[in-house]
Amino acid sequence: MTQEKNTYILSALVITLILIVIPGLLSARPKGPRLELKETAYDFGQVKEGDIVTHVFIFKNIGDEPLMINRVRTTCGCTAVLLSQKTLNPGEKGKLEVKFNTRGYEGRLSRYIYLETNDPRQPKVQITIKATIQVPPRPRIEVNHFTFDLGLFLQEEPISFPVKIRNRGERLLEVSFAHKEATVWLGSTKINSLKLKPRQEKEVIIKLPPSSRPGLYRQYIILRSNDPLRRNLSLYVSGYALTKKQLKELFLKYKDLLKK
Repeated sequence: MTQEKNTYILSALVITLILIVIPGLLSARPKGPRLELKETAYDFGQVKEGDIVTHVFIFKNIGDEPLMINRVRTTCGCTAVLLSQKTLNPGEKGKLEVKFNTRGYEGRLSRYIYLETNDPRQPKVQITIKATIQVPPRPRIEVNHFTFDLGLFLQEEPISFPVKIRNRGERLLEVSFAHKEATVWLGSTKINSLKLKPRQEKEVIIKLPPSSRPGLYRQYIILRSNDPLRRNLSLYVSGYALTKKQLKELFLKYKDLLKK
């Protein structure tokens, strides 16, 4: 009799635990879709410039409704992503493969990927990748300006302006100039190319013929170099060309203002 009573009590306790624990476990699962990322950042450490590095981020739907990945967006064309699936049922896992192309970059960098989902608590999640990109010794071109504003100038007069070019690298820098009408001068010598030792700087004068017509003036001059990360630099030259007659009329119109 005592054994039957103990069995009855044990069964009652088991049923009570089931009634208490199972609903608690069921209610522990969040309502609606819910995104859970195993990690939101990854550091590739030190990598060589030009390498393509890859990492896979794991995520899971811990909610009780299907999770939809509506959009995956990156902040840089150097970053490519591949999503394993756009819909995850409750409890299902997915993968986001991220590839980072380091070509053309150097130093410490961070790039970002954004996941947009139907998770009401976090509809937009940021993922961060980092890397320290190592570049071997090289020539490094630097110019003092990329844009040159000539302002108002006489159409009939030739155009000239100085450009400082510096080699900030550890190897010999070689530079050439690409423009069908421009000439480049180093002092009194006309040059087609320029060589700069490490840490050396030189100033050249770029000359252009008079503008072919009055009005808005725009030109692009390309600097080509052996810097592997900046093989082509564009110098933008702009201004407004006036004829002598236009300049005279402008002067007469505002001469009283100029005297003040």
